[in-house]
Amino acid sequence: MPTMLIDEPLAVTCVFSDGSRAGFSFDGLPAPQLAWDLAAGLVELIHPHGTADAAGTVNHYAQAIRGMVRTLAERGFTGGAAQLRRGQMAEYWMGCKGPREACTRAMLEAFAQAGGHLSEGVLELATGRPYNLQPNHHTLPPYTESEWQRLTEACRPLVEKSYAAHRQALAAASRGRHPVDGGWEPENLRWLLASIGPVSISEFGRNVGISAAVIHNRGGFHGAVRDMFPTLDVLIAYRLLFGVYSGIVPDGIDDLVTDDIDWAGDATILLSYIKGRTAAESLTLPRRSVRLLEQWLAHSTLLRSFVPPEERRKLWLGLSRAGGDRRVRQFDRVAIQRWVQRHAVVGDDGRPLKIHRSRIRTTHEAMRDKSAWTGSGRATIDPNHTPAVEGDHYLTATTPAQQRAVETIVEDAQHDMLRRSYPPMVITEDDAAVLAGDYPQLMAALDLDDTVIAELIGGQRDVFSAACGDQLSGLHGPKGKPCPARPWVCLLCPLAVFAPRHAANLLRMKAFFSRQWQQMPAAQFMAVFGPYAARIQQVLDRFDPAVLTTAAGQVDDRDDELPLRPEELTA
Repeated sequence: MPTMLIDEPLAVTCVFSDGSRAGFSFDGLPAPQLAWDLAAGLVELIHPHGTADAAGTVNHYAQAIRGMVRTLAERGFTGGAAQLRRGQMAEYWMGCKGPREACTRAMLEAFAQAGGHLSEGVLELATGRPYNLQPNHHTLPPYTESEWQRLTEACRPLVEKSYAAHRQALAAASRGRHPVDGGWEPENLRWLLASIGPVSISEFGRNVGISAAVIHNRGGFHGAVRDMFPTLDVLIAYRLLFGVYSGIVPDGIDDLVTDDIDWAGDATILLSYIKGRTAAESLTLPRRSVRLLEQWLAHSTLLRSFVPPEERRKLWLGLSRAGGDRRVRQFDRVAIQRWVQRHAVVGDDGRPLKIHRSRIRTTHEAMRDKSAWTGSGRATIDPNHTPAVEGDHYLTATTPAQQRAVETIVEDAQHDMLRRSYPPMVITEDDAAVLAGDYPQLMAALDLDDTVIAELIGGQRDVFSAACGDQLSGLHGPKGKPCPARPWVCLLCPLAVFAPRHAANLLRMKAFFSRQWQQMPAAQFMAVFGPYAARIQQVLDRFDPAVLTTAAGQVDDRDDELPLRPEELTA
């Protein structure tokens, strides 16, 4: 199990969605039964049953358990959660801080929902209004279009100019030779740096037999280092611009390594990253992001060849300053704001623009409805967000274009509900006459001619779980483009035709639903897979039992039997 409660000694062990592990011990606390009850409630709040999906978050709950148990034990309490009384808890919560009150309330409520016993007064108090109100954290609004443009225009020229200087420096280095033999010429300085790497000025002086003071007087060293290797100034511009182009969450950008980049052709990148609040995710990068990432890899190749093997995998490498061998270790807000001041990036109020990288993602999402950015007037909802989060983050500050996009989404949802009411098109024989005879109205509505019907029956239009009437229809993506829908979406698509040859894949998908049910909370499973899990049984019930028996022998109940993305794999 991803999260486990251990009785002896009392502890909670966790495996989070990104694969990391953590353990929290509650052994030796003065009221062991209360500690066990609170730990049982904590288990219900941790991934995959709850939203706590990081060691730091769980640690807040663990500290709250220890604090509550010790405080109540000092007042003479020795029982479990069932022996708590309303006045006792009111006294404790009124005397503690807001975060600790919120954590202990949540654990007691989760303990009760999991079947634990609380007195009626305590449960009512735990689910009621808190005594210590938490501060209201307002969602940062998107940058205005003028601020967004100024930020982009500050990053792009710096990136392009530094890369052009880097290419010229490499060309000069190829013509140079050692400064001792060729003299103090720019190409010779660059040749030596390409040979020995980003060394300090003192180390460079030892290689040419002169002191650091002489190098300062002669000049040219710092400019050569700046041209040959990316510095912090350039690194910040690359990373901000990559966030502008891709819209990836800041923690996902921070932790990228070169192994996360999967080239799918000459101009397409599938980028895998970790989103701290959810799990491993993947994204097919927009074209501008691909070009920028390709340029960065070329820009950092020389520096990457001089770093230790354990750091070489890091995607973002740079020097903290020109003229030294110290590499960037931390990419914090202070460094970004200093960069803003150096490059005079101002907001609409005339002050230096405050850079919040999460706000960059919010603005990227808000701009997705602009045809100049996406080539389409249609916005899409991020599948990682609930409707409430999507609305709070991206739809509260609407422009007319965004309002039209929201109305488009609502209309699409209404049409989708109508499409779901159609019965599944299941044929039990490979005969076009059977298909046309059983579904005459649907065949007329889809406007399928004899050629298309023959291709449906013959398997030329097969996708994973069905045969598709028209993959370019635009029901689930841009019209005229191949359908991007996931395999289970076909179960509710009016263009899908199910034949006996699809039985094995349908059974593989049914097994996938079973694995997801075992690792996902019931409410989340029903929201994501519920309609498809219900429809798949309707389809399978139409097949002959002998067909299903034969197909079942081809199913191994493994993820690699389905075309899944990394974030869709079962644990």
